[in-house]
Amino acid sequence: MICPGFSEPLYFFYAPDLPGLLYYAYVPAIIAAFLVGMLMILHDRKSLLNRLLFGISMSFLVWTFATLILWTNIHSDFMLFVWSLLGPAAGFISILSVYFTYVFLDKKDINPWIKCIFTALLLPLIVLVPSSYALRGFNLVRCDAFGLEGLTNTVYFPALGVLAMVWIFTLLVRRYRTANSDLKKQIALMGAGMELFLFSFFVTEFLGQYLTSIGFLPDSQLETYGYFGMIVFVVYIAILIVRFKVFRVQLIAAQALFAALFVLIVSQFAYVRNATNIILTGITLVLTLVVGYLLVRSIKKEIEQREKIEQLAKELAATNERQETLIHFIGHEMKGFLTKSAGTFASLSEGDFGALPEAMKPLVDQALVESRQGVDAVGNILKAANLKKGTVTYTKEPFDLKELVAEAVEKAKSVAEEKDLKISFTSDDASYKMTGDKTQISDHVLRNLIDNAINYTPSGSIEVSLKRQGTRIIFAVKDSGVGITDEDKKRLFTEGGHGADSQRINVHSTGYGLYIAKQITEAHGGTIRAESEGQGKGSTFIAEFPV
Repeated sequence: MICPGFSEPLYFFYAPDLPGLLYYAYVPAIIAAFLVGMLMILHDRKSLLNRLLFGISMSFLVWTFATLILWTNIHSDFMLFVWSLLGPAAGFISILSVYFTYVFLDKKDINPWIKCIFTALLLPLIVLVPSSYALRGFNLVRCDAFGLEGLTNTVYFPALGVLAMVWIFTLLVRRYRTANSDLKKQIALMGAGMELFLFSFFVTEFLGQYLTSIGFLPDSQLETYGYFGMIVFVVYIAILIVRFKVFRVQLIAAQALFAALFVLIVSQFAYVRNATNIILTGITLVLTLVVGYLLVRSIKKEIEQREKIEQLAKELAATNERQETLIHFIGHEMKGFLTKSAGTFASLSEGDFGALPEAMKPLVDQALVESRQGVDAVGNILKAANLKKGTVTYTKEPFDLKELVAEAVEKAKSVAEEKDLKISFTSDDASYKMTGDKTQISDHVLRNLIDNAINYTPSGSIEVSLKRQGTRIIFAVKDSGVGITDEDKKRLFTEGGHGADSQRINVHSTGYGLYIAKQITEAHGGTIRAESEGQGKGSTFIAEFPV
């Protein structure tokens, strides 16, 4: 039936006697929702985040277009059909918004149980569409169904909207507390946009329909203000697109969004009724032009800068890779040459080619020592590079750490005695069996800490100890040497990290020994640290391993 007293709309949805605000709110919202949805789905159909945003946009588009038809149409049967779409559309907006928030925050799909909850919440709005719980009839005199809607339309879907807002707010707050600074900005932007969108949509919709149904307002024109929430949402999405590349859409997406808003505002001049509306629309147009121009220019500049930075980062990474390859090549070649030289000097020193003249013997012995030091230095640099790249492999097997420490101390005694240093080793009778790479721990942790103590202790003693505390084994090397300042502690265990006076005392130090020891200790689930009361007061290096 056709509603009496109302004229047939022009072009299906235009009625000249309707307020201009109706079109000013609805048409931009419809086009904005369509643009956002299509841009997202066409750019990356495989992205779940894009598909969900497409779903939200299309559900909002259905709701908005259906409501616009209800304002302008006069055919009761068609209006009843369109009115029945409002509940499911609103339900999908609520649930998809929550779903979108989950995926945005967690960067992955939700578990099946949450999907079941979403389905259960949507079912009443879908199943009860043809029943009196949705619509009980239609008022031909007023040409609407206000006062004849059932519980699903008057209570359930507004309540679902409130639930969605609370649910999303809870998710945002919980994740915001543990997020890094960059993600916090994204959460704040997305959360503000989503909550403002849902609040403006559901609250004004509920108030408009409720106040109209009880006769407080002559019509539900109040709800039209809620559709500006989509414009707000679009602006926030545009910022996320450009500022954080959340949806991986480039400048064209932002330009299209702002161009669409410009066209829509210009089109509003066709609907204005008086001078006030003309002035307001004109001011809105000018502001949109200025802000849009500044934003697009800023966005373009930022994207260009990001692209340059990304290109420079790629070039730098390629350069670093080439340099690392070259360093490894040179390092291995140098190590090979020094090893051969050390082997030659060792043969000369041991008399393999006959007795050396007395004057030459000290020179050969010194050359042998320095060649071996060179091999160790190059080896440390290569080892540190491999540890940093993650190419070091560990052969883990059970072994007795006490035996390994005792062996390392025994090997260091001759060097300590040459400097008149007393070195000792103490431990209790506890079990020191552990699992790990015996060679790596012996050569680069135990011997490194003991050798360091000898090198940086001009006189006095070195105490090596081993003790068991619960499920931890504690290996410690205490010396009476030069000590460590607070400033030096910051550089220890870093690549090439030296103390302020370390190279003056030990000119052969590369600064990589402690870095290597730290990496290997941590690879075995342990920790390493240094303690000292200050310069000239000795130091203690402690490595802890799990049993």
